Amino acid sequence: MSLIETFQLALKNILGSKMRTFLTMLGIIIGVCAVIVIVGLGNGMQGYIESQFEDMGTDSLTVMIMGRGSSRSVSDEEMYEMVADNSDLLKQISPTVTMTGILKIGSDSITTTSMTGVSEDYFSMKDYTVAQGRGLQCTDMENRKKVCVIGQYLNMAYYGGSAVGQTLKIGGTTFTIVGVLAQQSSDLEEGGTDDCVYLPYTTASRLNYTGTISSYTITVQDKDQVSEAKSLVESELYEIFEDDDAYTVTSMAEMLDTMNEMVNVIIYILAAIAAISLVVGGIGIMNIMLVSVTERTREIGIRKALGARESVIMRQFVIEAATTSSMGGILGILLGYGLSSVATMVIARVMPDTPITVSPSLLAVLVAFGVSTGIGIVFGYIPAKKAANLNPIDALHYD
Repeated sequence: MSLIETFQLALKNILGSKMRTFLTMLGIIIGVCAVIVIVGLGNGMQGYIESQFEDMGTDSLTVMIMGRGSSRSVSDEEMYEMVADNSDLLKQISPTVTMTGILKIGSDSITTTSMTGVSEDYFSMKDYTVAQGRGLQCTDMENRKKVCVIGQYLNMAYYGGSAVGQTLKIGGTTFTIVGVLAQQSSDLEEGGTDDCVYLPYTTASRLNYTGTISSYTITVQDKDQVSEAKSLVESELYEIFEDDDAYTVTSMAEMLDTMNEMVNVIIYILAAIAAISLVVGGIGIMNIMLVSVTERTREIGIRKALGARESVIMRQFVIEAATTSSMGGILGILLGYGLSSVATMVIARVMPDTPITVSPSLLAVLVAFGVSTGIGIVFGYIPAKKAANLNPIDALHYD
């Protein structure tokens, strides 16, 4: 009997008892579906995390200077010189000074707005676009000018879209608005990405009464050289302070890798738990194939009496088990894609600000199908072996 004929006979036997076959495949269907949805959710979470880190800049380093008591510190001029001397790795630098105090626009006092002192290069480093007016300039830094650039939320909520040329107050000091950034997030909301004010870092430093600047953002020439650039900055700072505790250098790319590793571990654990149902499905297939061997004992006896070899009998039952599990795998894949689409719509409705797309990968689908087929072969071996080893005389007398 050829392989095609064996497969056709297997399909005939499977379809001859549709309900029993479906119940046998149920464990495989659920297992494959669960694995695909979980892996798809993991892919969606990774995509969302990567998009969030892209907004913060995966090509950037964040440097925090704690200093070494009052004996040694580092000036912004020295930090700029460090970047200039290592231009093969480092691209741009901006001091960042977080402002405290209350923002006042007219008679309104606002506490949710982020207020940050930055350099003239900060907007290009973060890929921010100035939609109205101008950005911060070098002369603003040198002369400690009281000017600022605001986010689109403040522009629309408090100035009716015409903020350039108007004023606001930070800690009692009046600033003139010289520019408005283009909208960054999909929704303009209080406390969001577009609820922000940027002013010259030199001005912010003076208003904060800080003698030195303790935070810097540095971009690198090539994303693939982030680790090398981080080591360089750490080495330069160590030469200044001779103390590892005097500074910290954080890489957004390394943070992203760490987050992805954590997500992968969680997804692998959940997928492994879901895959337990595949084993349960395999046990169900083995059980039903043992029943099938018992039901078809006389058939097996007749075939062996007519000269069918043990290998042919064994192949027949293994193919039948593998076909059953493969069909369950296909149904599980289809159901998994359907549930993934439903899950994406549910997430979009429940968490509109968290665009996570449940997207199963091709590799996950291929692995799930391969495992489901393998389960059928493995768990179908014992019933097939039992069928092949039947004594034809005893089989013919079986009632």
